[in-house]
Amino acid sequence: MAKIAKRLKAARAAFEGKTDLSVEEAVALVKANASAKFDETLEIAMNLGVDPRHADQMVRGVVALPNGTGKTVRVAVFARGAKAEEAQAAGADIVGAEDLMETIQGGKIEFDRCIATPDMMPIVGRLGKILGPRNLMPNPKVGTVTMDVATAVQAAKGGEVQFKVEKAGVIHGGIGKTSFDEGKLVENVKAFVNAVNKAKPAGAKGTYVKKIALSSTMGPGVTVSVANAVAE
Repeated sequence: MAKIAKRLKAARAAFEGKTDLSVEEAVALVKANASAKFDETLEIAMNLGVDPRHADQMVRGVVALPNGTGKTVRVAVFARGAKAEEAQAAGADIVGAEDLMETIQGGKIEFDRCIATPDMMPIVGRLGKILGPRNLMPNPKVGTVTMDVATAVQAAKGGEVQFKVEKAGVIHGGIGKTSFDEGKLVENVKAFVNAVNKAKPAGAKGTYVKKIALSSTMGPGVTVSVANAVAE
């Protein structure tokens, strides 16, 4: 049996018996016990009462975290002409059209977010089997198919987080670094929960938000009071 590191043992002891905390208490606990040798990410998991196999129960959206994610986001943009220049001026890391499509088809994907102007979708559509499984496919519902590429690029670079419910009805997200001030992490948690709550689909029946948990990249998790988090 693998040995449990002293760091993890100490963290588990600190978390033992603590459940359904307020957002503030949970953030403080996770932050205090994030002791890895790198700046860990504060991660949130929300268990929802939906079955995403049904179209009217799909949950997806985007939220602009008030204090960003602390992560450097690489952005690729499919655009031509003036819109390509606009994307470059806004800070896009990669801009192209057919050439970018060929690069991706060749297996080179060096970006975390993909944006496209509407006229580029016939080209982007050919990449569905590559970008789709990686959750990189541009989608008008989350603002990544747009003529306003400058705003989309700036939002992606500034801490915008996309979310999409998984098959088991769970949404995951990285919502800041544990080195952030506690108050900033609390604001990010509340913004994320609020966005998911507002994205409740028409087909959702019964309890929508069943469970919320916070953890750091390498640490144990703690449950957050749904009533507290949603009320905020």
